[in-house]
Amino acid sequence: MSELSTRLIHHPYRPPEGFDAVAPGVHKASTVIFPNVHALRTQEWVDKSGYTYGLHGTPTTFILEERIATVEGGSHCVLAPSGLSAVALVDMAFLKQGEELLIPDNAYGPNKAFANVELAAWGITHRCYDAQNPADLAAKIGPATRLVWLEAPGSITLEFPDLPALVAVVKQANAHRSSERPILTALDNTWGAGIAFNAFELGADISMQALTKYPSGGADVLMGSVVTRDHALHHQLLLTHMRLGLGVSGNDTELVLRGLNTMALRYAAQDTTTRELATWMQGQSGVVQVLHPALPGSPGHHTWQRDAKAAACLFSAVFDERFRQAQIDAFCDQLQLFKLGWSWAGPISLCAPYNISSIRTQEWPHKGGLVRFAIGLEAVEDLRADLAQALATLNA
Repeated sequence: MSELSTRLIHHPYRPPEGFDAVAPGVHKASTVIFPNVHALRTQEWVDKSGYTYGLHGTPTTFILEERIATVEGGSHCVLAPSGLSAVALVDMAFLKQGEELLIPDNAYGPNKAFANVELAAWGITHRCYDAQNPADLAAKIGPATRLVWLEAPGSITLEFPDLPALVAVVKQANAHRSSERPILTALDNTWGAGIAFNAFELGADISMQALTKYPSGGADVLMGSVVTRDHALHHQLLLTHMRLGLGVSGNDTELVLRGLNTMALRYAAQDTTTRELATWMQGQSGVVQVLHPALPGSPGHHTWQRDAKAAACLFSAVFDERFRQAQIDAFCDQLQLFKLGWSWAGPISLCAPYNISSIRTQEWPHKGGLVRFAIGLEAVEDLRADLAQALATLNA
């Protein structure tokens, strides 16, 4: 090997074994090198016993998958490039043409949009149900139903559903059908993050998270996960995942692994600050209701008390209907520490105004505007002062 490029690419040096550190190593690969032809032909990635191609896993992604499964109380995990791609993965793995999906009316909007456009184009129908009314779910389950999405709490308006009751409805429907393919339940557990409650102990078959939120915690990475306790379901997810060519980068995986180390502390800190601010906000002029599962009077509060042991960093405020949307928008613009932006669970506090009646099929009981707040890691006194000065301008 006389040429420099060849000598560098095929350099024989290998570092000694035995290095260990707090942070797992970051492995990046498209091509994986096999020691011989037999290994190339027989090495398996599905059970994590080996490596075949970077898209199908590296030591770094395998470590994150195992840790997320532990957080969720599951047995198997697969990673996806975002929370929405994890939602789409579940839909595509378990639904076929002619079948039906049921989604909570208060679910994450892009979940509904994916069903409304892509799934519909593939001959898969969907209907929305009232997550606060198990009888409505029971009435909407039909012969073609194969997957029921759950979400706790509802997106934006934060109603906390009776998850065991909803799961019981699905189990009862399965008991009365002879199909070999039962209806599955998939929970969007991004808010709970595996900390507020255990999705599987409450009966879900599948738990999905946007790791973009709490596991990352830095507002700087996109990733999703799908966790199960059932090997057959996991195997089906993996094969669909492979055929779709989904993958995550080593650098993004590194960031989520780093975030996991402080996730429980951040969740608890943001939970505490959020409850304090939500409680304070209830008493402010011009605020009709504050929506937060831990607040008495918020929809689903009693089921949250029964089934959860923590809350997250979100609350929504419903304003008096005397305020026009332009005034509520101006209130948001007046905030200094709260920035305008999507997502949540990062270090900085966010807010966004919503028109709920435009994104729900069911009638929204309030006529006033709504603002969702995502609480970051700033001092509670500073955030409260920021809200107070913006409210003073709104009420002037």
